[in-house]
Amino acid sequence: MTYAQRRNLALAVLAAFIAIIFLSACGTTERALPPYERPLGKTDFQNVRTTAYTHTEADHREYSNHNALGGELHAAGPPVHRAEAVARATLAYEVPRAVPVDENASYSPQLQPFSMEERRTVTRTTKRTTKTTRSVKRAVAVSRPPQIGSAAADWSRWPAGTVFRLLSTGQNYRVEDYGWALSGRNTIDLYMANQREMNSWGARQETIQVLKWGDPQESLQFLRSHQNYRHIKRMVLELEGSEKEAAALR
Repeated sequence: MTYAQRRNLALAVLAAFIAIIFLSACGTTERALPPYERPLGKTDFQNVRTTAYTHTEADHREYSNHNALGGELHAAGPPVHRAEAVARATLAYEVPRAVPVDENASYSPQLQPFSMEERRTVTRTTKRTTKTTRSVKRAVAVSRPPQIGSAAADWSRWPAGTVFRLLSTGQNYRVEDYGWALSGRNTIDLYMANQREMNSWGARQETIQVLKWGDPQESLQFLRSHQNYRHIKRMVLELEGSEKEAAALR
């Protein structure tokens, strides 16, 4: 074998090796789908498993900070805390008076003596008090609606556009994204602004209140054009009512 032949063979082996590495790195269609879970009942209050993600994770970098619908990902507003300690109301008799009042004194007008024979002229003096009207400007606080955060989920369980509230924090989220690990699972992934907040959240079992359900038909129409991926195919099958086929998909 000549030198040129050996060189060509070495280059071919190297190219094949690089191709194998590339395909193994990009071959998301070869990954096994997560174990299938039966869907939760469609009620306004649900107890679900929640996780967290951010746009700087390795499997989300290619999408930057954009969701599956093409919009930007948003972190939810700060948690809403209730005031647990409420100041006691002040009773009326505990309020100090501006002008001291003699409780025993009488402030009724003095009675005039009455007689059938005498004529008395009674002069009444009336004091008129003029009230001065002042215009008072009040500062009105305008409250802004809380920031709705982005969430990822299986769209066959929570269709795109579903808005829900975490009862533990009062934060609101909207389903705008999906993911491989969420297909066929009763898990909702909450978007966080950075990895520190993502790691701090971890995985939690949370009670949510669904404020608005998304449209399943709109989600189905969107997903049908991407069902060459098996995790999307599973969502399509479930939206079409083929739950057994969705569960059997691996």
